[in-house]
Amino acid sequence: MNDPQLVAGVATAPTAGARRRAITLYTVAVFLYWVTLYLYMPTLAVYVETKTDNLAMVGVVLSMYGLWQALVRLPLGMVADWMGRRKPFIVGGLVLAGVGAIVMPLAPNVEAMIVGRAIVGLSAGTWVPLVVVFTSLFPPEQAVRASTTITTIGTVGRLLATSVTGWLNDLGGYSLAFYLAAVAAGLAVLAVLPVPEKRRPPARPSWRALGALIVRRDVLLPTLLAVLSQYVTWATAFGFIAIIADRMGATAVQQSLLLTVNLLAVTVGNLGATTVTQRLGSKALVAASIVLLAAGAAVVAVAPSLAWLFVAHALNGLSHGVSYPVLMGLSIRYVADAERTTAMGLHQAVYAIGMFAGPAISGVLADAMGIPATFGLTAAACLLLGLIGTRMLRSARADA
Repeated sequence: MNDPQLVAGVATAPTAGARRRAITLYTVAVFLYWVTLYLYMPTLAVYVETKTDNLAMVGVVLSMYGLWQALVRLPLGMVADWMGRRKPFIVGGLVLAGVGAIVMPLAPNVEAMIVGRAIVGLSAGTWVPLVVVFTSLFPPEQAVRASTTITTIGTVGRLLATSVTGWLNDLGGYSLAFYLAAVAAGLAVLAVLPVPEKRRPPARPSWRALGALIVRRDVLLPTLLAVLSQYVTWATAFGFIAIIADRMGATAVQQSLLLTVNLLAVTVGNLGATTVTQRLGSKALVAASIVLLAAGAAVVAVAPSLAWLFVAHALNGLSHGVSYPVLMGLSIRYVADAERTTAMGLHQAVYAIGMFAGPAISGVLADAMGIPATFGLTAAACLLLGLIGTRMLRSARADA
């Protein structure tokens, strides 16, 4: 039986008021965390292009975010459990997010941009302990409410951040959004620091259990489909669409609105995923999301005007909003309760590979054949691999 004073590394308060205070402070921290990460995102690719005319290097810079969180997410979660402490990793990640936001506007060249974006990628590992600590502040029977709450907070933070990027660029140039992101990170640290933490009994990681999960088809196939979804999303919506929009003459405000439309569509997809899954089934919904994702990339490849880029962003966002929670749920659906935390850490760490590979590979291809042709190839590969994976997903349980 768990010690009631040792819940997820947070010293539980003897009063309801103290618990509400902890929830409030972590709510503020989560909101500011996502503001920090997304305040400069809508025009990041365009800003990187001011440092280099090589699209492959632009892709390398953008890919650092996914690469480093793919490397640290699972080990960070396991080390936090082993040490019995989570708050130091949360504070450290928030500090890194702020440092990365400062390094990038001061970068004299593309190499320094790579370093800055890599630092931000390391900070993304904070999300794992942050989710665990926040949900632990709620009773077990309110786990769904806690997860929905923290997801909504993050979505609101991202929407607000991306909606003002263009205005900030017009007001103070590209650097202003970066510096304000660093300020948001500092405020997030101040929000977290007053919340007490008491060390938990250390939990030694089980490498054998991790290895067993990796080879299970019912865990692996949804995760690989999530990799594909992240690949296309970070190659397009969070990657090179901004450069196409800039070449079409889009203003900074319009570039900012493009990503805001994407995130609004993600929210719609999130809200409708449960209802649609109950009617169509999870596999059919995943297949539909793959078609939407491929269609979004194809629209970019042939887009004659800026309006079509908004359509592409909406298709991409709707696909991601639907597929993300469904694939995440499928990856742990048949996993025993005792292994679900490890399985979720594995899922998040592996799908981050797509966040790295999407901009990295697309940058090389775009430099060789142009951005439209790259998106056309991406759309075809997404449709083919996605539907094959979905077909295999239907029989995954039988071989688990």
